[in-house]
Amino acid sequence: MKKPVRKTATKPGKVGPDAAVSAIFDGYPKPLKARLLALRKLILDTAKTTKGVGAIEETLKWGQPSYLTSESGSGSTIRIDRVKSVPDSYAVYFHCQTNLVETFRELYPDLSYSGNRAILLDATGKSPEAALRHCVALALTYHLRRRKGARGAA
Repeated sequence: MKKPVRKTATKPGKVGPDAAVSAIFDGYPKPLKARLLALRKLILDTAKTTKGVGAIEETLKWGQPSYLTSESGSGSTIRIDRVKSVPDSYAVYFHCQTNLVETFRELYPDLSYSGNRAILLDATGKSPEAALRHCVALALTYHLRRRKGARGAA
């Protein structure tokens, strides 16, 4: 009997997203698709080079490409999507009950934000790659830092 294949995850060594995630990317207008695919690559590359993160699971949550640290449990989920109400805009979404966006605001006050849940980006402007890479690394290691803080407090 064949083992069931998990259809919503990008496994190590897999070249690209699965059919469901690909379909979401294919539905974006070309300029946004290119930016979102570049953001996807930034997330996956940052995960590979950030200590303690491990393999990333790529799946759909709320119909949005989402990136989870399922293997290590080191971080908080990151989602990416267009901002439907603002043409030529896209966003990186973070769990709203974390202090991640608050931290990002302190570190990068020149970025645009949506409440306590997202970094907003303009598809027609230059991407703030270094800042995004740092923010993504902080999200991917969010639980690691909290665990270390809890041990240090004991």
